[in-house]
Amino acid sequence: MFALETHEITRTFGRVTAVDAVSFHVGEGEVYGVLGPNGAGKTTLIKMLSTLLPLTSGSAQVAGWDVVREPARVRASIGYVPQLISADPQVSGNDNLWVFARLYQIPRAERRQRIREALEFMGLTEVGDVLVRNYSGGMIRRLELALALLHRPKILFLDEPTVGLDPIARDTVWGQIERLRKEYRTAVVLTTHYMEEADRLCDRLAILHHGVIVAEGSPTELKSRAPDPSATLEDAFVHFVGGSIETGGSYRDTQRTRRTAIRLE
Repeated sequence: MFALETHEITRTFGRVTAVDAVSFHVGEGEVYGVLGPNGAGKTTLIKMLSTLLPLTSGSAQVAGWDVVREPARVRASIGYVPQLISADPQVSGNDNLWVFARLYQIPRAERRQRIREALEFMGLTEVGDVLVRNYSGGMIRRLELALALLHRPKILFLDEPTVGLDPIARDTVWGQIERLRKEYRTAVVLTTHYMEEADRLCDRLAILHHGVIVAEGSPTELKSRAPDPSATLEDAFVHFVGGSIETGGSYRDTQRTRRTAIRLE
């Protein structure tokens, strides 16, 4: 059984089709990346699969549960780290984890151990009692990963997980994602604009353009399908979407991304 499987899922907003009959699957322990220009439908796709947006049509099973008929079971089986900061900056990392432990209904007898393990796994043990507003951007992202993983989900959704981070912090987060796949067999679905991130982390990639998957395969396979034998993943991306990575996006997209990046600096 796949960790995630979709069949022609579609999402429309009035006359606009944001996601158009998308079908794909993700295996257990696989890291699956979704690339695409701004406005391609990446965040909409993640929100559909995490039950934050209803499907207009099609079907999807996440961790074996139907996203339409069994949304509560889907939510109990996933972790989700959105673009915008989700940790409370006014309390400590430890307190954030206690709140999430109660929200996830983790048994009281297990909470302290789970929280200790989460902080240790993400390298945050020494700052567990520090207010989150004093964390660096990379530390905040690691805390958010700890929050999303506290209930040991079968699949983790990451929407632009390293936006606004410096190269060192980004590399640290990448290392944690790789550990999740290797040690816990957690399936990961992530959206990103960073070609290096996609090339390093992802077992397979889907390139989304105008709500449609225009190419899918491993990074090596996608690069091999570009005209230039020495093509990079960025070259392959341009080949499939017919334009550059930075394609603008709406004012709202730009404002949201910049606001997130500033808050993570």
